Amino acid sequence: MKKVYFDNAATTELRKEVIHTMVNVLKTEYGNPSSTHSYGRSSKSLLENCRKEIAKLFNAQASEIIFTSGGTEADNLVLNSCVRDLGVKRIISSKIEHHAVLHTLERLENKGDVEISFVKLDDRARVDLEHLEALLKDTSKKTLVTLMHVNNEIGNILPLKKVALLCKQYNSLFHSDTVQSIGHFNVDFNDVPIDFAAVAAHKFHGPKGAGFAFVRKNTGLKSLICGGGQERGLRAGTEAVFAIAGMTEALRISYQNLEAEKKYIQDLKDYLKVQLEQNVPGVSFNGTCDLYEESTYTLLNMNLPVSAEKAMMLVFQLDLKGIACSQGSACQSGSNEGSHVLNAFLSPEELKKPAIRLSLSTFNSKEEIDYLVSVLKEFVES
Repeated sequence: MKKVYFDNAATTELRKEVIHTMVNVLKTEYGNPSSTHSYGRSSKSLLENCRKEIAKLFNAQASEIIFTSGGTEADNLVLNSCVRDLGVKRIISSKIEHHAVLHTLERLENKGDVEISFVKLDDRARVDLEHLEALLKDTSKKTLVTLMHVNNEIGNILPLKKVALLCKQYNSLFHSDTVQSIGHFNVDFNDVPIDFAAVAAHKFHGPKGAGFAFVRKNTGLKSLICGGGQERGLRAGTEAVFAIAGMTEALRISYQNLEAEKKYIQDLKDYLKVQLEQNVPGVSFNGTCDLYEESTYTLLNMNLPVSAEKAMMLVFQLDLKGIACSQGSACQSGSNEGSHVLNAFLSPEELKKPAIRLSLSTFNSKEEIDYLVSVLKEFVES
């Protein structure tokens, strides 16, 4: 059976260079980086070189890169510490954030620790910047804004610098989940006055279980995990040196090849959109994923013109044909509530149609798209 992978927003295939790097480190750099003997010092040196290299890619300081187990931990670190340690009493967010953010906010609100406000979205799920500014004008409570850079389900791009400057204007802190953008877009933390960001390696052909939080210096953030003094006291626990080395290699390659790979993947997305429109009459696209400047080049989220009953079989039928994609987000598979992102802005009529997310990488091809489209065409027409 032909097997095709179109679920790169959920996770990506490891680059062979990343695997080679990690195996090498596992073999040779097994010292604990907190140990003072030569084995430990060697691992510590590798760890700090990775930190410096990552910081350089984003025009940050090495001390501002805090290694974590991934994006979820980084989001939790920032949101919880902002409320517990920095005196934040109000958080402004949106209803299309990743659950790593939304569930954390829900818990903080239920404990009575903070007030949550949601910014308005338009009919394509774009953040209403005028409404955001209106919310920010109330400066009676110390405020944190948390809005993701690239949405993991519909691909919408937040104007990161505009939001950061708006937050700075009203003396509010700004955190962004950049899990879907780092490795795919250039981000300059010196140019964009953001305070915190979350990153996960497995979204850009690195290993699962590795990521980092960008924490602007002198913010006063404190650790959530008690233990040793690793990561400048912000994240206790022995660092996964091999995974961090793999993440660094994945980032290095991603940014070395960024323009060429971006063009290749954008061409694939354009081809996919045209083939869908020509072969599946009635297909529609969600969010801004069909708008070149306002969406990531790696993702299409679409509605198919089939009945609700037939929709229940869609992903199952695709899987039988060897096609991997997501109905909604992979992070909420098994939920019967549907996509919270699509529920936030689609009409009841639109929500009756099955929505699937197709996310692309440099490992995909036009031949794979042709196969996918033929299967979807057959499914819709059957």
